[in-house]
Amino acid sequence: MSKDIKIRKGLTINLKGEADKTLSKAPRSRTFAIRPKDFHLVTPKMTVKEGAKILAGDTIFHSKSNEAIKFVSPVSGTLTEIERGAKRVITKISIEADQQDTYKDFGIINPDSMKPEDLKQHLLDAGCWPFIKQRPYDVVANPESTPKAIFVSGYSTAPLAADLDFTLKGKEAELQAALTALSKLTEGQVHVSIGKSGASPFNGLNDVTLHHISGPHPAGNVGTQISKIDPVNKGEVVWTVAAQDLVIIGELILTGKFNADRVIALAGSSVKTPKYYTTKIGAEVATFVYDSGLSEENSRVISGNALTGTQISPKGHLGYYDNTVTVIPEGDDYEFFGWNKPIFNKISPSRALTFSWMTPKKKYDLNTNTNGEHRAFVVTGNYEEVFPLDIYPMQILKACMVKDLDQMEALGMYEVAPEDFSLTEFICVSKQPHQQIIRDGLDLMYKEIG
Repeated sequence: MSKDIKIRKGLTINLKGEADKTLSKAPRSRTFAIRPKDFHLVTPKMTVKEGAKILAGDTIFHSKSNEAIKFVSPVSGTLTEIERGAKRVITKISIEADQQDTYKDFGIINPDSMKPEDLKQHLLDAGCWPFIKQRPYDVVANPESTPKAIFVSGYSTAPLAADLDFTLKGKEAELQAALTALSKLTEGQVHVSIGKSGASPFNGLNDVTLHHISGPHPAGNVGTQISKIDPVNKGEVVWTVAAQDLVIIGELILTGKFNADRVIALAGSSVKTPKYYTTKIGAEVATFVYDSGLSEENSRVISGNALTGTQISPKGHLGYYDNTVTVIPEGDDYEFFGWNKPIFNKISPSRALTFSWMTPKKKYDLNTNTNGEHRAFVVTGNYEEVFPLDIYPMQILKACMVKDLDQMEALGMYEVAPEDFSLTEFICVSKQPHQQIIRDGLDLMYKEIG
């Protein structure tokens, strides 16, 4: 039986350049890259050397603090370069791909007949464990812990994010296999949240508790859903898995192969023909960005959505967890007296000289200009208008900045992740980096409290 959740606080950011519901296969990428920084707080320890031949699914490194957590190659080929930064920290692992992938065989399994510890070990050995993240701290889950519940968001509300109903279409068997496996790893429930359209591939699947969610962004954020369904308290752990990652886990169970396929939404006002592409984790984004063409040369390519994604080079590589590539104009120009005249072409929750509240369905062509400079916090009360969690956003940000662990705990730090503060950062008149502040606060708590 499904449950309805209505989110009232938030802000939907309608941008031009939404991806058309057409799917193309991206040209085969010549090189693939894995960046360890995608796995926050994981220190990589290499298991293969430069020049080694590898199969798709072969382990290339594991976590230095927990050797059981393995990270595998998305393709078969040759490991060509291990790029290092300051203090010899590994920043990128490059793989020159074969023309056709050869997969390592992990064997077909039946989750229904397996013990939880055996199923967990299978996911660890096959490199699927990094897809499972945990709250608190928003890091790769500790396999030695048992979550009180597992959450999956099957509903996207971020600007220009991939439509999960479209990207998961026809993958019901893989989703069911993955959800059945996850249900064995928790004593609680597997919660899946979907929109109210009724067309979700999650409809009718077993071993899940289904929730219909509606409202403005961040209704689709898994953190918002956790707060409304089963909030995280001190001493508790919940796991989260992205919807497309379920397909990779399910395919491993059904075929014995680590198939790193991704359906990517290439979107943004700078893209001539925004649409969906099938590619693989770590692929060169140029293979599909230039296939669709850019309408503006001075554009920013973002691996992820415009609020939480990472800026990359047009010749860079897709992030490990990303299923959207956004291309929008670079905001390196400035408006004369832009702060002191009526504004019709920008989004704002304020009604002072702005009129976006009058046309909530209008689509905007926004660039990356922050429209202001960094300054001390200005108390406006706007954060609370777009922040649906039962937490004081201003106070928790300040507690993180002064490193007050007691206040951070009391204000609900165990429940949040950086993406939960992407909207407050977007509307912040002080131009404070909210997501980085929260990330630093979580890292401090992980180090001091664990």
